[in-house]
Amino acid sequence: MSYILRDARKYEEINSRLIAQRPGFHLSARVGWMNDPNGFSWYKGRYHMFYQYYPYQTEWGPCYWGHAVSDDLLHWEYLPAALAPDQLYDRTGAFSGCAVTMEDGRQALIYTGNVDVEMPDGSCLREQTQNIAFGDGIDYVKYEGNPIMDKALLPKKASTMDFRDPKVFRHNGHWYCVTGSQKSCDHDGQLLLFRSEDLINWQFDHILVENKGRFGLMWECPDFFELDGKYVAITSPQDMLPRGFEYHNGDGTLCLIGSADENLNFTEEHDQAIDYGIDFYAPQTILTPDGRRVMIGWMQNWDTSRAVDRRMDRWIGQMTLPRELHLINNRLYETPVRELENLRRNKVEHHGILIDDEIELPDISGRRVDLTVRVRPVEAENLYRKFAIHFAEDADFHTTLSFHLEEEITKIDRKHSGSRRAIIHQRRALTPCAKPGEWSVRLILDDNSAEAFINNGEYVMTVLIYTRISADQISFVCQGKAIMDVEKYDLQ
Repeated sequence: MSYILRDARKYEEINSRLIAQRPGFHLSARVGWMNDPNGFSWYKGRYHMFYQYYPYQTEWGPCYWGHAVSDDLLHWEYLPAALAPDQLYDRTGAFSGCAVTMEDGRQALIYTGNVDVEMPDGSCLREQTQNIAFGDGIDYVKYEGNPIMDKALLPKKASTMDFRDPKVFRHNGHWYCVTGSQKSCDHDGQLLLFRSEDLINWQFDHILVENKGRFGLMWECPDFFELDGKYVAITSPQDMLPRGFEYHNGDGTLCLIGSADENLNFTEEHDQAIDYGIDFYAPQTILTPDGRRVMIGWMQNWDTSRAVDRRMDRWIGQMTLPRELHLINNRLYETPVRELENLRRNKVEHHGILIDDEIELPDISGRRVDLTVRVRPVEAENLYRKFAIHFAEDADFHTTLSFHLEEEITKIDRKHSGSRRAIIHQRRALTPCAKPGEWSVRLILDDNSAEAFINNGEYVMTVLIYTRISADQISFVCQGKAIMDVEKYDLQ
C-alpha cells in the first residue's frame, strides 16, 4: 500500500468521527468531497459503492476512490478508501470507472488514470488511460502492467485527452467496455466499445454511439445495458443546449433507447433526459441479484456545486436514492428502490380532500418522509389552474413543487429555500396527464434533498435544498378547485 493511500485512510478514519449530521438514507461523502458514483456492484453478498473522492477538503481535488457497502442500498457502512492517485499514470486523479467480479473470485476495479501537465503557455496537456486493480472487497493492488488501455487503441480522430470512465460488462462470453470520448477535431461526443477475453488485453471493437452534433460536446460516465427487451445507453454530455423542455442543465444527462444485434451494433429509437431537476449527474447502474436494473447518480450539478457555501461542512456530496428502471412505451421510467418501503413508519392518509386555497393537513409534515399526492379535477369541464406543494417550510423558508395544468408543466422552485448563493433555483418539465387534470407525485424528502417521481416515475426531478432542518411543515395550494388524495409515511 502506498503512503498516499495509507495517509488518506488515516485521515478519513479520524475526521469522519467529527461528523454528527448526515442524511438518513442517502450515501454521503465519508469526509471531504464526493462526486461521481464508481464501481456500483454486488460482491461477496453485499452492494459496493465507490465514488470520486477528495478527503482533505470540501471541494474537488486529485481524485481518490471512496468506498462503502450496504445490504439494502439505503444503509451504508464506510470502508477505507480503495484507490489513491499514487502512480505515474494516475498521479493527478484516479478517475471514474467500474467494478466486476472475476472468475477466480477477486474483484477488479477498472478506472481512468488522469495525468495533467501544465505547459509553458499555461495550457494543460492531459492524457487519460484505463487501468485495473485487483482486490478482496477492501484492499486493492494495481496491476503492474497498467495501463491496460491507452491511446494506441483509440480509433482515428478520438481525443487522447478525453478518454475516460470505463463501464465493463459481459456479453456472449466476452468482456466489453464502453468509454466516454470525444473527437479531437470538433470536440463532438461519442461512446467507444472495446472487447477483451481476460480484462487485461483489450482491442477496439466499434463506435457504439456518435453524437453528430446533437447533445453537447464530450460524453462522459457512460453505461450500456439491456432493459425490458431493449438496449439503453446512458451518458452525461457536457455543454448541452436545451431542446424544448429537455436537456436544460448544461452538463446534463442523456438516455438513448434502441435495439442492438449480437455484435452490439446499436440503433437509436428514442432520446430523453434522465432527470429533469437541478442536481443529478453521472448515473451508473447495477443488475441486482434478483434481476432488477437499479440506477444511482451524483446528487449535485457541476455549476451549482461551485456556488455552495462550504465553510461549516466537513463533507459535501451525496448520491441519489437508488432507482429501479423500466421501459414503458419506449420511455424510461424510474421509481424509488423498493427497499425504501422497509423504512416506512406512521402511515397517514387523507382521501377526497376538496382544495380551493392553501391548506395544511393533520400529521402531514417532516423532513424524512415518503409523500404521495394525487390530484384530479372536481368537474371535467371546470379544471383547476395550478396545484402546488410547499415543503421544508416555516415562516421564512419553503421549496415548491407545482403543476400548471394548462401548459401541463411541473416546476421545482427552491429560491426561498435558504440558499445564500446565486445558483440555479428553478427547473420545469413538460409532464402530460394521462387524463385531463390528473397529476400525481411521490415526493421523497431526506433532510436537504427532495426527489419527485411524477406520474408514476415517468419524470423525475431532483433538487438539493439548504434549509434548516427545523423547517418541516408541508402545505398544499390550489388555484381553482381540485380533489386531492395524500398518503404519507415517516422514513426511519
